[in-house]
Amino acid sequence: MAPLDSLINSCSSLSHLKQLHGYLIASGLFQLVSSLRSKLMELFAVSSFGDLPHASSMLRLIIFPTTNDFNAILRGLSMAPDPSPAISLYPCLLSASRPDALSLSFVLKAVARLSSLPSISPLHSHLFHLGLAADVRLVTTLVDAYAKASRSDLALQAFHEMPLRDIATWNALLAALLPHDSLSLFRRLRDNPPSSREFPDAVTIVVALSACAQLGAIAEGASIHAFARSLALDADVRVCNALIDMYAKCGDVACALTVFRSLHSKTLVSWNAAIMTLAHHGRGRDALQLFDELLSSTSIEPDTITYLAVLCGCTHSGLVDDGLRIFHTMRVSRTMKHYGTVVDLLSRAGRLEEAYGIVTAMPFPADAVLYQTLLGACKTYGDETLAEKVSEKLKEIGSNSCGDFVLLSNVYASKARWADVGRIRDAMRKSDVIKVPGFSYMELDGEVHKFVNGDKGHFRWREIYEKLEEMGGRIQQLGYVPDTRNVLHDIGDEEKENALWYHSEKLAIAFGLLSSPHDTPIRKLCIAAAFQVGESLAFDARLENLLCQDGSWPTSGHLWASACAGLAVIEPILHS
Repeated sequence: MAPLDSLINSCSSLSHLKQLHGYLIASGLFQLVSSLRSKLMELFAVSSFGDLPHASSMLRLIIFPTTNDFNAILRGLSMAPDPSPAISLYPCLLSASRPDALSLSFVLKAVARLSSLPSISPLHSHLFHLGLAADVRLVTTLVDAYAKASRSDLALQAFHEMPLRDIATWNALLAALLPHDSLSLFRRLRDNPPSSREFPDAVTIVVALSACAQLGAIAEGASIHAFARSLALDADVRVCNALIDMYAKCGDVACALTVFRSLHSKTLVSWNAAIMTLAHHGRGRDALQLFDELLSSTSIEPDTITYLAVLCGCTHSGLVDDGLRIFHTMRVSRTMKHYGTVVDLLSRAGRLEEAYGIVTAMPFPADAVLYQTLLGACKTYGDETLAEKVSEKLKEIGSNSCGDFVLLSNVYASKARWADVGRIRDAMRKSDVIKVPGFSYMELDGEVHKFVNGDKGHFRWREIYEKLEEMGGRIQQLGYVPDTRNVLHDIGDEEKENALWYHSEKLAIAFGLLSSPHDTPIRKLCIAAAFQVGESLAFDARLENLLCQDGSWPTSGHLWASACAGLAVIEPILHS
């Protein structure tokens, strides 16, 4: 059988595979020699020139299929765009043969990709019944599956049940515990690795940096950078890409770009991370320049993410003409996100009819987010006619978000059309749509404190209100006058001022200033209107270098004037 075995290994096209399949059937070897057929089936299932449906049909023709036959198909199915058939095939394996470590590994990978928690528990049980608990790679795959199903508690349980572990196991658990608990586990592993096989590697560093990026923990990130340097991992492209992302999300653009420039072999991911860094920090011109550098000085072709990053840079720097030029000269197929970014670009510039034209001319149906972007711009620019038209489109596509009603209501309120505001609120009640109150949060010593407008539920609310009174007196001395135009309620001016002053983000800022030593940075704050934070910047120097992030982008303090009102996240990196 050796010649046939080598012949299978030398196959380089689908036609070769089919010829061999025909020969094995004609000679009777297909049913008789399981090693040959399972190897051939695996090539059909996983090779770049294979045919997974053909491989699946081969399995159905086998009279007595072996575990290896099933594994060949399970491997292919676990890598397919839709891995769910791998889960469906597993019971067939149980009835025909006995699964092994590979069988479970392939099915667990499929389950992990689908984040299918109900499928994990039976596999976990089979793993123990089959005596495979000592298989480090298999149990690591189990930990990863629990992690991707958002069950970090079960991932931790599986981890502690393991008699042996390696660094891949730790990496899977670190990813499961992102972001808060991940850093404490990383420090434990870094300072006291249990064995040489459990010493941190590049993947460990990447996961820890991801936690820092999510938490805005720049000091911890810089410490991990130093640790990576001590292991000579700071030149690893994966680590460098994670460092760029971490420094960017923590607000240190200079360090992010320094890491990018230090890379000798930049990948497309590296370029995308650097361009997105500039775009997210309101440096659209620099993002465009770096994009031009990518095109002119490398052979790397931009992908959909590259174009999205450049378009975001144009959007948040008001570079309308440049953004449209990039959009119309894209070398890749446009996705919903590209159209959405251009609609946002035009909407921010007040070119609402042009933005609406882009939406209606799209080659695929617009989603609710695009129409909601337009509706938000209609509120900003007071375009009642287009707001009503967009609102109807949202109804047509079945959107029933509270934001759809609230935005249209705010458009009417800005024009003092209180009867229409009442009509919208009645429609909300009839549709059982409940408006979710706006909130802000402040993270202090690892604990998140949440605030809503006029909040008196916090255990320190009296002190917070006193701090607000102090802030009010000081900024009024600097000439501050409340801007009540953004309080869209049919109430008197004094009530509007109170609603404005006890807004959730002001309560959060007051609590942060009240609770932090003078030289301690305020790490994270969720606010509801950028312009109001500017009032507090005059009050305390610790807020001077705030970075605003409205779900996808931050902007430095000097861009507050152009920052749009809306739910935002503030992640200041302060050293006063």
